[in-house]
Amino acid sequence: MIDYLEAYNGGVRLYSEGGLKGWGSTAESIAYTLSTCGVANETYGSSSMDFASEYGFDNDEGAMLLMKRAFELI
Repeated sequence: MIDYLEAYNGGVRLYSEGGLKGWGSTAESIAYTLSTCGVANETYGSSSMDFASEYGFDNDEGAMLLMKRAFELI
């Protein structure tokens, strides 16, 4: 189950129990990983999710907006 998120290179890395399970730069690719791995009851994000412009997004809200769109798809 995905329990940790981190903005990276204009996309989001998804982790489960410390292991990288996927990376996506589109809502569809992230939704696929979330659907196949599942989502933990408690999911945490690194500070990179709040400062996404430092990790390849156009603005700081970019990573959270991408995740919101991905969650809407599942």
